[in-house]
Amino acid sequence: MLQFIPSALIVLRFLLGLLLLLNALDGKTDAWFILGFVAAFLCDIFDGVIARRLGVSTAGLRQADSWADRCLYLCIAVSTWLVHPEVLMAFKMPLLTVVFLQLIWWVVNLLKYGQPASYHTYTAKLWGITLFIATVALFGSDRAGIALWSAIIVGGVHTIEEIGMTLLLPQWTHDVLSIVHARRIGQQMQNTVV
Repeated sequence: MLQFIPSALIVLRFLLGLLLLLNALDGKTDAWFILGFVAAFLCDIFDGVIARRLGVSTAGLRQADSWADRCLYLCIAVSTWLVHPEVLMAFKMPLLTVVFLQLIWWVVNLLKYGQPASYHTYTAKLWGITLFIATVALFGSDRAGIALWSAIIVGGVHTIEEIGMTLLLPQWTHDVLSIVHARRIGQQMQNTVV
């Protein structure tokens, strides 16, 4: 029974993202938005921790975790458009730059592996933290500023690192912590083939 806890937390995060979007549909949010987002963030932290402790951290589970993250932050982005469109307009170019980098990431991964990567890098974790801070700042106090700039910069660095990792790794691999790890794993894979 315990082995299903990580999967349940991933499903819960997906559902919480949809509930956050539902909360923002009328152009405003309440305290439940922040509470739901904090719960989703905690689910994101603990699904991986629990999966590793229980020994059930599979490639499929890690991919589902990545999809739940994408869904959650897509719901946050749409919620931001509904509640704080002025922030998106003020940060239009930096945000579009990160979106463009993410599109390049998608194309590179789909061309090379036929599916998105699921690396769960240190920079991904840092990006998640900066997105958490920026989201709480924006929806909790109507301020974005430095928190959003931090999320944008870390998101750009993270995406560029993962593009580089995909270029280094000869085959799809999950849970690669950094480009240094990717280089080492890529060399080991090539040595194994030779």
